[in-house]
Amino acid sequence: MAKQKKQTTSGSRAPQPLLMAAIGVLAGIFSGIVKFGWEVPFPPRTPERNMTNPPQALLELFGLPPNVTHQTYSWLGNDLPWMSFMIHFAFAIFFGVLYCVIAEYWPKITLWQGMAFGIVVDIAFHAIIMPLMGIVPAPWLQPSGELISELFGHMIWLWSIELVRHDLRSRALQRAKS
Repeated sequence: MAKQKKQTTSGSRAPQPLLMAAIGVLAGIFSGIVKFGWEVPFPPRTPERNMTNPPQALLELFGLPPNVTHQTYSWLGNDLPWMSFMIHFAFAIFFGVLYCVIAEYWPKITLWQGMAFGIVVDIAFHAIIMPLMGIVPAPWLQPSGELISELFGHMIWLWSIELVRHDLRSRALQRAKS
């Protein structure tokens, strides 16, 4: 009796980790833009707490001075924190690749089109890891609007990764069949 290969999330018989890593990079970039879009109508921090945002605080914790972490570039008269954006996109790309590769081997990660994993990431980072590192206050000391913005922002962020993952993987497999 022939051994049957493991079924993956998109119906392929063989996992495609390199393809999924490449798709994860694209999904991460796209999802980083989606998360920015979410944060315009629902800012995740008060203006006071955003004076040094979590990416800047993380970099300062690792020894970079504030004159580096708070560097900006100007676009249409707006000063924008490029160091924060670099961390924002690195985080999004890392989790895009991680999610897409894991989905090849453990389809349950795609529960609720990835939104369940978004909840896990939000709790892990905003309720446990970053408070323990002193980057953000404990959850009970954060404004409720911040908790809501981050929770739903992470759900939509992971959903956007799943949408890209599912679509691009399906397209790649269709091309491989023809």
